[in-house]
Amino acid sequence: MGLSSQLSVLVTGCSAGGIGSALAFSFASRGHLVFATARNTSKIDPQLATLSNVEVLELDTTSTESIAAAAEVVGKRTGGGLGVLVNNAGMGFVNPFLDVDLDAARKMFEVNFWGALMCIQGFKNLLVKAKGTIVNNSSMAFAAPCPYLSLYCASKAALSHLDAVIALELKPLNVRVISLITGKVASEFYTNNPKHTLPTDSLYHAVSEDVQDAILGKGPYSGGTEVQKFADDVVKQVLKQGTKGKLWWGEGTGLVKFATGWLPAWVLQGFLYKTAGLGKVEKGGKA
Repeated sequence: MGLSSQLSVLVTGCSAGGIGSALAFSFASRGHLVFATARNTSKIDPQLATLSNVEVLELDTTSTESIAAAAEVVGKRTGGGLGVLVNNAGMGFVNPFLDVDLDAARKMFEVNFWGALMCIQGFKNLLVKAKGTIVNNSSMAFAAPCPYLSLYCASKAALSHLDAVIALELKPLNVRVISLITGKVASEFYTNNPKHTLPTDSLYHAVSEDVQDAILGKGPYSGGTEVQKFADDVVKQVLKQGTKGKLWWGEGTGLVKFATGWLPAWVLQGFLYKTAGLGKVEKGGKA
């Protein structure tokens, strides 16, 4: 049984071309009241902003003041409730972990983990009143040891484990939690990734091209499910009353779910080791 009446939905990280934007379009196409938010609202698709049931809000998910201001606007507009909170705002981070700029990594964690937690706390009263749903956009990287994405994987693992706990704490308050385990999606994810370069003393110059492929979304990192199709499929699942827990969706999620659930860890580790070209480091730079 689905949720048929109009819902109020707030989506963070709605920059044009991204998953958040596509999710906002999909919720809006079903007649729901959508609050499309971004830290920089000029990045929101003008077509989305012109829809009659979409309101654009500035929202920096790492700022308690910004979250409080957005919650006040939403509460006044909806009579004090919020049906669905989609914590989509996030950022990628690619570099061998020995070369990671820790200050930059902390900023990534602020967005990917703490930002989601801050939004949940900031909108808690609206969610409880509406008996709402929280959708946290995680990644299949939370379960897969992806070389060069160690800090990103860690941030998504933290978010996914948080989801499992808060689902229990929010159950008596009638708030659902969905951990969206996103696979490869053809969005603007790689376009918006920080563009790191290897330091001169890096031990990974033998795989510099492989690292750049990971940063730019080339080679094995290219392709993925078309972003609007992904969003439409996800929204259909979110609007089903019984959907909760982990929702694996997008290219590659079936394989990762199977590999981490049924195969010995070394099988997936070996595949990812080879895909990342790490054998070249082991052989002193020779292919």
